[in-house]
Amino acid sequence: MRAREFAFGFCAAIAGRALIPRLLLLKFGRDVKRLNEGDYSGLLAAYSDDFVLHFNEGDHRWSGDWIGKAGVERFLQNFTAAGIQGQIRQIALSGPPWAMTLWARFDDHADAPDGTRIYENRDVLVLRTRWGKIIEQDDFYADTARITTLDRKLTELGISALA
Repeated sequence: MRAREFAFGFCAAIAGRALIPRLLLLKFGRDVKRLNEGDYSGLLAAYSDDFVLHFNEGDHRWSGDWIGKAGVERFLQNFTAAGIQGQIRQIALSGPPWAMTLWARFDDHADAPDGTRIYENRDVLVLRTRWGKIIEQDDFYADTARITTLDRKLTELGISALA
């Protein structure tokens, strides 16, 4: 009987671990859909109070470290004001539930008011969590020069960075 209980518990643990990335993809997929509509509240709730976003350094409005919920809120305000649209393609994870590391494939783009595509990129987001809250995030882009070009185009369109 003990062997059967052990086998059942082992299988349940494996199945549960396989289910976590799918559940996270569903949760963050909904949050990104809302972000695309201008509502970043679902994403903001996932970050801890002492969260740090390390974003690509450069001559653009998103450059540098964004610290705390107030910092990430300003970042997300600039993101939505720019009209950037994104989609999470895949999530992978490692570590125990209380200290997971997640990797998310995130594709994003932005169009000018006339519908012309002014930005498109592929990204990998590396997120570290503590007890279910995101505490740190590093964003890696396929082409970082595209971010600077987007910022220049937004300025030409009269879309200023938010303070």
